[in-house]
Formats: sequence, C-alpha cells, structure tokens
Amino acid sequence: MPDIDPTSATKTPRHDSETSDSESGAPVDPRATGPGSTTKAHPTDAIPLPAHGFDNLDDLDDPQVRELSEIPAIEVISRAAVMLMSASAEKLGLAPDAEPHVDLDEARRLITALAGLLAASREYLGAHRQPLRDGLKTLQAAFREASAYPDEPGKGPGEGLQT
Repeated sequence: MPDIDPTSATKTPRHDSETSDSESGAPVDPRATGPGSTTKAHPTDAIPLPAHGFDNLDDLDDPQVRELSEIPAIEVISRAAVMLMSASAEKLGLAPDAEPHVDLDEARRLITALAGLLAASREYLGAHRQPLRDGLKTLQAAFREASAYPDEPGKGPGEGLQT
C-alpha cells in the first residue's frame, strides 16, 4: 500500500528519488518542495490557469476603473450598503421587473449584515446616514410582513444592532 504524502493530502507512492536531490543525492525535505519543484508534483501544479492568463489584470489603466486607494471610504461603505439593500430586496421578492423569489433565510442574513455595517459606520455616514437607515427600516418591515411567523419586535434581522 502506498504511503500518504503529508504535503499533498493524496495517496502517492514514494520513491527513493523523491527523498533525495537527483544531482547531489542530498536529502530533500518534502515540506520544502512547492509548485514548479523538479523533485515531485505539488497539489497545486494541476490547477489550470485561464486561457487568457493574467493579461486582463494589466488592463486596469482604463479611466473607468479607479484604484481602490482613490475611492473615499464613505463611498465604499455606501456602495456596500446599497448592494446589501438591493440583495435583501431581491431575496424578499421585491425586485422590480423580476419574478418574485422569496428566501427569508438569505434575506435575514443580508439585512443583519446591512444593520451591522450601518451601526459600525454610523459616525462616518454624515448625510448618507438617514436614507440608508430608512432603507434598512423598510427592509426590516418587509421581512416581518413576508414572514409567516414574524419575529417579536426588536428580535428581527439587525434590529438589535441599531441604536
């Protein structure tokens, strides 16, 4: 029965050539081998790269794409909040121009995440705070209305996170 190679989590037979350097005969630490090693295969060697390689990552000079370091934190937070609001609305079946699909478990997670984000960034939101908070309250009310067995007041998604 073959030994289990501790570096790859797959059953591979060990040969004497795998435990020593083929040119010098010096012992090789099996943990020191990695991708591209000539002594033996590594589990990640078999992961295929996309056909385009990584060329697409170099096309970030497009003026439409801004560096994250140039985007103000409040804009990142606001965009994340809007994304959570949109996803929550979709999970509550409120998406316009779409077939209603209700998934209350997913909606609960998204609404709670939104409440946590707004609570954690409360002091930075400025003028954005009230509209985002109103959106959260609307989603919480829609969640309660969509639930066959509504949570008790104060126990709904994200309700304990807001002050």
